Amino acid sequence: EVQFLESGGGSVQAGGSLRLSCAASGFTFDDWVIGWFRQAPGKEREGVSCFGRSNGNIAYGPSVKGRFTISSDSAKNTAYLQMNSLKHEETAVYYCNRVSRAASWGQGNQVTGSS
Repeated sequence: EVQFLESGGGSVQAGGSLRLSCAASGFTFDDWVIGWFRQAPGKEREGVSCFGRSNGNIAYGPSVKGRFTISSDSAKNTAYLQMNSLKHEETAVYYCNRVSRAASWGQGNQVTGSS
């Protein structure tokens, strides 16, 4: 069974930093494009960043480019999202999943940027 377990969220003052982790299981991590997504209250889920270890491609949403960094450790089947200069409006539940053939969504991790 494909599963994702996110951790590392919390509350930080606007301008601060947080690092999210996503432990994946049930599939060959390196064979898929893995993405970070977020859903703010009352809004639809949106893509934040993604990477593909097989081709080395990395992409960021325009609003996070230059502030967020995606990385991974294939030995641990874990993806990371380093978030710097966090904004209050980026308060959301953050999730990870495969970009294509997404599996069931996990509980995500609450990230709060307090103003």
